Amino acid sequence: MSDDDIISGFVSELRRGTVVLGVLNQLSTPKYGYSLGQELTEKGVPVDGNTLYPLLRRLESQGLLQSEWDMSEGKPRKYYVRTAKGTKINEKLRDYWIETVVNISTLMKGEQQ
Repeated sequence: MSDDDIISGFVSELRRGTVVLGVLNQLSTPKYGYSLGQELTEKGVPVDGNTLYPLLRRLESQGLLQSEWDMSEGKPRKYYVRTAKGTKINEKLRDYWIETVVNISTLMKGEQQ
């Protein structure tokens, strides 16, 4: 296995968890899947639709999101937004993420000395 293959595998593992953080963070206001995907991509967190839509359904089944169909425009769109439980989980995950980034950064700085 090449170094690039190994790195690619690790990057995929890291991205898998961070996508949940990105999705929960961006759904403080209602968004439909396609616009959410575009927004995440614009902010440097690209997500394939084959990853995003199953994730939205899973987060909804866990009670972290709720959805509602909007039929007012020509094409029906399913909008997702965080629930109160989703907001609480998002805050805890965010705090854990920040703590982890600080700790890993400290480890990496120690390695460079």
